[in-house]
Amino acid sequence: MKDISCKLLVIGAGPGGYVCAIRAGQLGIDTVIVEARKLGGTCLNIGCIPSKALIHAADEFEAVAHFASGRSPLGINAGKPALDLGKTMLWKDGIVGRLNNGVSGLLKKAGVKVVLGSARFRDGKTIEVETEIGQQTIRAEQVVIATGSQPVELPFLPFGGPVISSTGALALTQVPARLVVVGAGYIGLELGTALAKLGAAVTIVEAQPRILPQYDAELTRPIAKRLGELGVEVLLGAKAKGLAGDGLAVETAEGEAATLAADKILVTVGRQPATEGWGLETIDLDRDGPFLRIDDKCRTSMRGIFAIGDVTGEPMLAHRASAQGEMVAEIAAGRNRSWDKLCIPAVCFTDPEIVSAGLSPDEAKAAGIAVKTGLFPFQANGRAMTLEREAGFVRVVARADNHVLLGLQGVGAGIAELSAAFALALEMGARLEDVAATIHAHPTQSEGILEAAFKALGHPVHI
Repeated sequence: MKDISCKLLVIGAGPGGYVCAIRAGQLGIDTVIVEARKLGGTCLNIGCIPSKALIHAADEFEAVAHFASGRSPLGINAGKPALDLGKTMLWKDGIVGRLNNGVSGLLKKAGVKVVLGSARFRDGKTIEVETEIGQQTIRAEQVVIATGSQPVELPFLPFGGPVISSTGALALTQVPARLVVVGAGYIGLELGTALAKLGAAVTIVEAQPRILPQYDAELTRPIAKRLGELGVEVLLGAKAKGLAGDGLAVETAEGEAATLAADKILVTVGRQPATEGWGLETIDLDRDGPFLRIDDKCRTSMRGIFAIGDVTGEPMLAHRASAQGEMVAEIAAGRNRSWDKLCIPAVCFTDPEIVSAGLSPDEAKAAGIAVKTGLFPFQANGRAMTLEREAGFVRVVARADNHVLLGLQGVGAGIAELSAAFALALEMGARLEDVAATIHAHPTQSEGILEAAFKALGHPVHI
């Protein structure tokens, strides 16, 4: 095959890589992108998008079951629901397919050449790609590494048979009667909750003393309560030990041995950067632990090589990768850009959802900053009441001296849609008075931001 030469080569077509390539193409840079599997990467194909589709299907199924129970105060009755999981998965795959085609079309529109196959570095400017029709050599002036991450596999619970990763959970052909989830992080709780709503008997095993340890306890309390309502058993301080008969052997918080019966064991103990199998050792880039070390322009230790997304460290979020990709494309075009984001909002699509942007009260205090906080519960919000979404709250964190916002957090049904408002307020350097002076539409759940600001200022209106 004829060698390809280009100005910019992007390895990996996930949300970081394809955004980088599209923006580079828009800027007139001769760009090639290489992807080993499908355009869109983990997020689009086996992560963010399909998991949210499954969560939505589970919510709809649970809503019908609620109406069938006769316990709804809305006066709605329905027959007992039935689930065709195969049809659900086809619907989910249809969404993924539409987005795949969308990414392909956007790359084409931007003039980006797509090469499908497994890439391997020959040197810092050259890679070899194993395609379906043979080996393709690509030489580039600048390279962007956007290879993403993959699920952590426990050596005593290797994937296969009854042991599945999040990828396997999103490809189930039937709901397991008994599901054990190892790890109470956001992936385990999102998928475990969805499958519990679809009829699985779910047990969650977590080695830490509480669920979602990356969030503060005030935010996770409503999720713990909801898990109980769904009948999900949560074993905290417990350690998975390996397969035992038709289940999982665990050591409980009390140090006792137990076996949890399971048809499927979903292991969600984290993700690790995808740094193996593509010749990274050839160019010997500096590391920060398992991640590639980068500076504020996403440059690695080798001139002309950038890295973005999960392969560069926490937070391992698709929107961080996309923002880095857009920035790197502009740097490659000669523009002066650097990473100066004040916050990267994090969303956990549990029931209810969690949004966190900026500093929590504990993080601010740990940094030696005196703060004012304000919390407004959705139990006092008219829109939340009419939607039967009263669990949760919005919380603001501001400096005590000048009232500049340091963080906004919230937990509640559908609160993910407030994440942009949270991030925008922080990026714009808003003060409590700015939020309090902004008219928030009524009746909406977004009024919780206004009311929390009032509370922090010492003159709450509706509580």
